[in-house]
Amino acid sequence: MKNIVSQGWLINNISKENIIILDARADLNNPKHGFSQYKKAHIKGAQFISLEEIMTGEIAIHGGRHPLPNMEKFIADMMELGMHNDSIVVIYDDGDLAMAGRLWWILKYIGKKDVFILEGGMKHWLLNNLEVTNQITQAPASKSLSLNINHSMEVDMHYVKAAVDSNTIAIIDSRVPERYSGEIEPLDKIAGHIPNALNYPWTNLVNNGEMMTLEDLIDYFKPLEKFDEILVHCGSGITGTVNVLFMEEVGLNPKLYVGGYSDWVSYENNIVIGKNK
Repeated sequence: MKNIVSQGWLINNISKENIIILDARADLNNPKHGFSQYKKAHIKGAQFISLEEIMTGEIAIHGGRHPLPNMEKFIADMMELGMHNDSIVVIYDDGDLAMAGRLWWILKYIGKKDVFILEGGMKHWLLNNLEVTNQITQAPASKSLSLNINHSMEVDMHYVKAAVDSNTIAIIDSRVPERYSGEIEPLDKIAGHIPNALNYPWTNLVNNGEMMTLEDLIDYFKPLEKFDEILVHCGSGITGTVNVLFMEEVGLNPKLYVGGYSDWVSYENNIVIGKNK
């Protein structure tokens, strides 16, 4: 796969000078979880990336629960980690790819090439009894990293709203079926989904760290080939990146609605379809 590297690949390349390994572990219900786990054990040379402090910007009335960070600040944060234009970046999380996917997407969004996700994440690394450390790594800061934002990778609420009645644009809801249907809603103020959105749960793609095979991915996403555009969202721009990642693997060209459902319901006039709607 073009965006994913195996654990064997990382073992063979871990000592290269231009390799940057980033630990993106996080728990939406516990902001301290990721760094706590990192301090206990992480892949040698890995540097920790905070979801809330680095991958998320300032929360406002609109924009969702995890808006994008200020990109100038994000570039500065990446330079502090030693990242430059020629760096090969390998990202891992606990293995479900959601947090790694978020960071992968942002790095691609700023124009960074050679960004990959580690298959199986930390969970499989530990299961395979591979080397870990509790020594906190701080790479020398780099002097430059280009910022070339690819605006074609994202859409906003207005773009999605205009696409609701389109027969040529697919709106993909990446949340679990219970949230899509409106049976439950643990995070956002209104339960349900955006009108005409199709449910492709991100949890179908990775099971206990095991990714869906390329052949199965092709079959899974085949119904989307008929659309001219694919707009992907989740609750707040995190788990939806897993759909984006694997759609790209099969040759689709999705765009991410970063604000997601949490942004959609922040507008009072937006229609929501759900169990009791």
